[in-house]
Amino acid sequence: SAARALKTMGLRQLVLVDPKVFPSSEATALASGASDVLANAKIVATLEEAIADCPLVIGASARSRTIPWPMLNAREAGELSRIESEKHPVALVFGREDRGLTNEELQQCHYHVHIPSDEEYGVLNVAAAVQVIAYEVRMAHLAHKEVGNKSVMTFSTNSAWDEEIVPASDMEQFFAHLEAALVDSGFLDPNNPRQMPARMRRLFGRLRMDRLEYNLLRGILGRMQVMAKEITQLKKG
Repeated sequence: SAARALKTMGLRQLVLVDPKVFPSSEATALASGASDVLANAKIVATLEEAIADCPLVIGASARSRTIPWPMLNAREAGELSRIESEKHPVALVFGREDRGLTNEELQQCHYHVHIPSDEEYGVLNVAAAVQVIAYEVRMAHLAHKEVGNKSVMTFSTNSAWDEEIVPASDMEQFFAHLEAALVDSGFLDPNNPRQMPARMRRLFGRLRMDRLEYNLLRGILGRMQVMAKEITQLKKG
């Protein structure tokens, strides 16, 4: 059903993360008319692999989280996806049918998108959520054509930026380096990190670093680690 939702809105690229069964005769039957989208789906083991080359990742979230995250409504998600898809890959991430995305998975997203369904019965299955977001992407594309290739919404994007935005795979390396440097400096207790790693992800997710900024911060973190090691050696000496 999700494959059909994509194809009807002109979207073709589907990535499946660790599916229980694939290929699946049931899924093929549900994808009637869109079996090509399903047959050409990319299969990966982890979300990290799925979004590795994407500088913009938007995750669907049906419920509030412990740490507030930058939010978009479906229309904003569609327009932002359209704008940035002209420059680089964009990932729209949907969770499992029974439990959605985990907090850890949502923390790998730059934005969360919420579909404001009815408060008394707000249940949307994955295919329905995909249909809503895919529709908004389609409408944003059509509106863009109708108004002479001008955006109908205003977003702060990297449209005139001088350097490429760093993709998700590099950001995962950055977060690992950041955590290691904070531990080495004594600022972060690895046995009691509390919410610091998640809040760091939110902070740098909002910034969406370009390549020069990324290299600069990686250099600073490396220098922090060298200095922390030197201080430790002096204390021992």
